[in-house]
Amino acid sequence: MTGVDIQAIAASVPAGQPVLIAGPTAAGKSALALAIAEASGGVIVNADALQVFDNWRVLTARPTPADEARAPHLLYGHIPGDQDYSVGHWLRDVAPILQGDERPIIVGGTGLNLSALTEGLADIPPTSAHVRAEGEALLAEGGLAALLDALDPLTLARIDQQNPARVGRAWEVQRTTGRGLASWQDDTPPPLLPLSDACAFVLDADRDWLRDRIERRFDHMLDQGALDETRANLLDWSPMAPSAKAIGAPELVAYLQGELTLDEARARAIIASQQYAKRQRTWFRKRMRDWQVIPLP
Repeated sequence: MTGVDIQAIAASVPAGQPVLIAGPTAAGKSALALAIAEASGGVIVNADALQVFDNWRVLTARPTPADEARAPHLLYGHIPGDQDYSVGHWLRDVAPILQGDERPIIVGGTGLNLSALTEGLADIPPTSAHVRAEGEALLAEGGLAALLDALDPLTLARIDQQNPARVGRAWEVQRTTGRGLASWQDDTPPPLLPLSDACAFVLDADRDWLRDRIERRFDHMLDQGALDETRANLLDWSPMAPSAKAIGAPELVAYLQGELTLDEARARAIIASQQYAKRQRTWFRKRMRDWQVIPLP
């Protein structure tokens, strides 16, 4: 977080008040969380959808053992890589932490987790594997348009129609319950942590600064053993596994399987990470207007 005095920011946070830290990948969220924990105490709680998986530490930029020795960390690497883990699962894991003795410092780049925490999440019945497979087949045959055609107007107006994951989720809810996703969202229960009860920061990174940070961080991951970590995942590798969404994983697997050169894999992984950061920045600017913005650099 070059150019930002994180120690001053950390010192400004009232002791005991829950903290929320959002921001795009590679922006420096974990450094700020550690500074706050060391300044006034607390437990650092993961809100990133990929850092929950136990089979990726380096590639998902989970805190290092040295970081974990500086402050307590929870909900990092506690889920098997082949196990589904939704925002609903995450909220259930976070709920007892919010009732604990230590002040939570909740940090991550998954906007849906943080929005669900502060705004509430509809209690939608789970989707069966059969329905999910039906949706995947429909997507493969007819593209996004085939899924969008089945959605109600209110849901269509609310979701990102270019995002296959969001469209697929909306279709699954409609197919499973006979009720649109927007209707479920409108019946959302109260949030676990209202925004007014927390000190909420969102890191707003300059695009070019962040692109350079992402490139340098991926090279650092390679230096820190990302290829060895990928080799360890090859035996059980499945592109359909929840943890296979880790950015850089498909590209490094392709390199190890002889389908790409390392330079090609590196370039594609960096582009994928930069595209992900763009989507994150868009989400934060649309959904987190009431959070305290920290401009970077």
